[in-house]
Amino acid sequence: MSPVGRAVKRIIDVVVSALALAVVWPAFVVIAFLIRRESPGPALFRQERAGRGMKPFIMYKFRTMRSDVDPFGVSPQSGEDARLTPLGRRLRESSLDELPQLWNVLKGDMSLVGPRPLYMAQAREFTQRERRRLEVRPGLTGLAQIQGRGEVPHKEKLEIDVQYVERQGLGLDLVILWRSFARFFHGHDVYQKW
Repeated sequence: MSPVGRAVKRIIDVVVSALALAVVWPAFVVIAFLIRRESPGPALFRQERAGRGMKPFIMYKFRTMRSDVDPFGVSPQSGEDARLTPLGRRLRESSLDELPQLWNVLKGDMSLVGPRPLYMAQAREFTQRERRRLEVRPGLTGLAQIQGRGEVPHKEKLEIDVQYVERQGLGLDLVILWRSFARFFHGHDVYQKW
């Protein structure tokens, strides 16, 4: 992407995330209250992830699991996972648990579109080709998410992320945003099976 394209993308990130946060903050308050009422622990889940250029940052999500579980454990593979709270399962399956990442986008840690941020330990194990996904800001949604999310094997998603980096542009970002929005209403499997 050209320097002008990157600047426009950042402007879009700031404007859209700021407007979205202004609109959904009442929902944030309600969701946080319900999480705290349902199970002990904080409403927000904070975890270090690998950002652009391998720079670590703290990613925010609504907490979907009990607060006494290993935060670096294997991701739930179904809604029946005992670590998930009942509300947490609904938040995860609707992707509403990701809403706090709008703050990450506004801050500049993330973008609306890009490869999903992974653990630092996972990023250290990338092949040379897979490291290309670190050339851009991680995203709230990405090419891999609209091509299957949980149904796509992890290694295949990494390759899709690299393909996004190689093809990135504002037109592709708009397609990904639109298709992500459509998937939100039509449902999809969020649980990683592979």
